[in-house]
Amino acid sequence: MAGQAQIDLRELHWLLDIVQCLDVGVLVMDRNFRIEVWNSFMENHSGLGADQVQGQSLFQLFPDIDRVWLERKVGSVLRLGTRAFSLWQQRPYLLRFETYRPITGQSDFMYQNLTILPLAATAGQVEHVCLVIYDATEAAEAQLRQTP
Repeated sequence: MAGQAQIDLRELHWLLDIVQCLDVGVLVMDRNFRIEVWNSFMENHSGLGADQVQGQSLFQLFPDIDRVWLERKVGSVLRLGTRAFSLWQQRPYLLRFETYRPITGQSDFMYQNLTILPLAATAGQVEHVCLVIYDATEAAEAQLRQTP
């Protein structure tokens, strides 16, 4: 059993390393929108470290979020236990981050696609959600250049 625990811990460590290194934003929140996981993408683009956001309300940290819209999206994920999505064409961003390319880019902010994933507890009840934020700026700028 001890050998299995060491393997499980090693695999957990690898998974945490992967989440930190992904070039997408990953944040996990509870039902009250308190942040529990905040990866390095989120740190780099928000300027806030994981230790600064841990246990904080997303709405207190980012008061410009459309709270009614996000509560409705997250509420459906919690109730139904299914994913929800938002594309930059529907809503340009969830969190207003600066773009990667301030000189060559044409946008003042990062266009974002969003996936909201239900995270079930061991008993099967969905108590947390994971928000995955994708930088869609390059695709958005290319599409906007083609629009007359």
